[in-house]
Amino acid sequence: MPEKNATIEGEKIGIISHYFGQINVAVVNLSGELKVGNSIRVKGATTDFEMEVDSMQIDKQPVNEASSGQSIGLKIGEKVRVGDEVYKI
Repeated sequence: MPEKNATIEGEKIGIISHYFGQINVAVVNLSGELKVGNSIRVKGATTDFEMEVDSMQIDKQPVNEASSGQSIGLKIGEKVRVGDEVYKI
């Protein structure tokens, strides 16, 4: 019998490496592609929410898409924690 929550709908595309609570920005180390307009789910031990990507930045410059191996700044609506996983849904 499969474990509960063994799989999450969507493709894992990154992990949270830092969170700036005062400005609600998360740094995501990407292991897949992400574009403005994509929907994502952030999942962790105490985190679980979905959102649409409105904007993201690389080195403080706005970008419309990013790919595996890049780190992006992502404006986020809720508190996240280092180690939370990011899925494209």
